[in-house]
Formats: sequence, C-alpha cells, structure tokens
Amino acid sequence: MNEVFVIRNQLGHYWGKSKAWVDGRDPRAVMRVKHQDEGINTLFELSAKDVELRGEVLAAELGPRNEPVLEVSDIPLPTPPEAAIDNDSDTDTDTGTPSDVETGSTTAEQGA
Repeated sequence: MNEVFVIRNQLGHYWGKSKAWVDGRDPRAVMRVKHQDEGINTLFELSAKDVELRGEVLAAELGPRNEPVLEVSDIPLPTPPEAAIDNDSDTDTDTGTPSDVETGSTTAEQGA
C-alpha cells in the first residue's frame, strides 16, 4: 500500500491526530486512514460541527519513512479558543481580582 487518505480544509490545513487542524509540517501529526470512506465519514462529522468547513479527502503518497508526503499550508493556523481564554484569565489575575475578596475573609479572621 503506497497511499493513505488525509483530510484537508479550504485553508490547506490537515486534520490532525490530536483532533485539531495542523499545517502539514509534521506529517506524523496528520490523521491518516487506509480507506477513503473512513476519511469521508470523518469529514462529514467535522462539517456537522463546523458548517463553514469546506474540506476534501485526498490520497497522499507515502514517503520513504512511511509518512504522507504533504503540501505545507502557507496560511497560519488559527489561535484555538482555549488559548484566547487562557490569555484572558492571565490578565484578570494581573488586574487584582483576589479570591479572598469574594469570600470576605481577612487575614486576621483566618488566624483567630
């Protein structure tokens, strides 16, 4: 078997094993399936969650190290929503939202 099937979106990113889009620089991180219908099923599930997804299942030749030979996307990967939330939570702690204000306890009361 000299080919596998991969899923690529409209931006040229590939669906990864970690259930996130990757740009194709590391072929080991790209999800690959042996049969085209497996890829079509996965693409269908992804498009049900993201109605703006325009993807395709492509046959990819395997290279000498048994990894798919892929075209790397020039478009940067989008920032995941979790990373944006983490950045927001970091700024909240810097603005001084101490947890003891929420509980109403003071240091003197804790020692008593």
